[in-house]
Amino acid sequence: MVAVGRTLTQPPKHVQSPRSRPKRSNDTAMATTTSPLPFQVHHGPHVAIFPLMAKGHTMPLLDLACLLRGRGLADVTFVTTPGNASFVRAALRRGGAGDAAVLELAYPAAGRAPAGGEGAEGVASASSFAAFAESTSALRPRFEEALAALRTPASLLVADGFLYWAHASAAALGVPSVSFLGTSAFAHVARDAFVRDKPGAPAASPQLDDDDDDDDATTATYYTAPEFPHLQFSIRDLVPPPLPLIDLDAKMAAAVAASRGLIVNTFYDLEGRYIEHWNHHIGPKVWAIGPLWLARQSTSSFSGTGSELHAKPSWMQWLDEMAAAGKPVVYISLGTLAAISDAQLKEVADGLDMAGVNFLWALRPDNNSDDLGTGYDEESVVGRGNKVVREWVDQRQILRHPSVRGFVSHCGWNSVLESVAAGVPLVAWPCEFEQPMNAKFVVDELRIGVRVHASDGAIGGLVKSEEITRAVKEVMFGEAATAMALRVTEIAAQAQLAVSDGGSSWKEVEEMISELCVW
Repeated sequence: MVAVGRTLTQPPKHVQSPRSRPKRSNDTAMATTTSPLPFQVHHGPHVAIFPLMAKGHTMPLLDLACLLRGRGLADVTFVTTPGNASFVRAALRRGGAGDAAVLELAYPAAGRAPAGGEGAEGVASASSFAAFAESTSALRPRFEEALAALRTPASLLVADGFLYWAHASAAALGVPSVSFLGTSAFAHVARDAFVRDKPGAPAASPQLDDDDDDDDATTATYYTAPEFPHLQFSIRDLVPPPLPLIDLDAKMAAAVAASRGLIVNTFYDLEGRYIEHWNHHIGPKVWAIGPLWLARQSTSSFSGTGSELHAKPSWMQWLDEMAAAGKPVVYISLGTLAAISDAQLKEVADGLDMAGVNFLWALRPDNNSDDLGTGYDEESVVGRGNKVVREWVDQRQILRHPSVRGFVSHCGWNSVLESVAAGVPLVAWPCEFEQPMNAKFVVDELRIGVRVHASDGAIGGLVKSEEITRAVKEVMFGEAATAMALRVTEIAAQAQLAVSDGGSSWKEVEEMISELCVW
């Protein structure tokens, strides 16, 4: 996420400058557009959307594209790479935005595509994720040429915050831009306070004698931001990112400060307090237009990875069977970017088994260990009435299934918002990045989840089976579970109202297009 310091201020209103077209390169394979171009004859807003090439970053912006087309607010050009184009086109068709243009930018032959290919799903660490994001700058010359060459100029660019360079490109062409940041307003506000106050840095205590050798007393255990005294953060959760990510954060922060605002996939009833704090004290303006996946109009019950799926997937059939048998299910997925060790896989399997609840467990394909626990391989998991999948699944559909009563999640913001909108309580298991902040929001602010902790208390440490059992039982059974279920059901209703006609997010997206688009 962006490490935004206190120097960020609301930038001045963008004044459109004359469009200048960069000199065309000699590489004729610059970009291809393979979808209809209705915007070529339309004189209203035309929004170019450019996500980072990772599913968790692309899907919310696909939802935005479908929302803009479905409501007739703007024409859309969606920018991606050839390796991701089929997924993008299929999702746009299913979302009723098949008339949007898809602009493919190929990595230059002399340049270098990311080591893991054109998507971040193979990335295994924060440092390698930073390297992946930085490698996208090889697309900059082709992006600038393609943006300048659009037959109907773009009136607004929505670019992922990790594509910081795209905002400078847009500014050079006189195109207003906004950043899309795929986490919560709460996490951004908290991070701003951390950058300012630097909690956890060793400091001498005036109460200590000179000969006192208690090292623990010189370092705080918890941190409370003055603006939000009701929240107490564990210093263990505030793990500094690796240096490559810090450097990337600085570039992102500068791009955000120079942009016309931030799109955050959230809504006012959920995060109004933190949205207002950001807008009044940090800036630039947050455009809260979510939950985007509820706002868009979908024309298909299921999503695939590139081709339309007509048959009900095996995991959905299994959930139907659980519902018919009256068996509640806990769903577990720790995200597409988190690599899980074999030792942790075993602890998860044993913990779920001891909890005595049926579960659907979505694993990354490269988590290929068949041994999921002590005497508990994948075959025996299925034999005990559970299901493990090692393929892309439609998490949104899973969470909305009536049999699913709990979600063990890494607390990436997409997953949190999808669970909230579906009315499903969470077992909060943050692994990296801003996830501890999202977990804090889920457990202490919303009161719709239970936190699990590693045996050594560290983020990314081994979580033992007993801890997993405790948290799953607390979310699935008993009075506390009932209270969490009622609370998250109320929030889900608020989410639906936000994206309905006249709701806060419904109006916000209209205001954003009206205020920012230049055409």
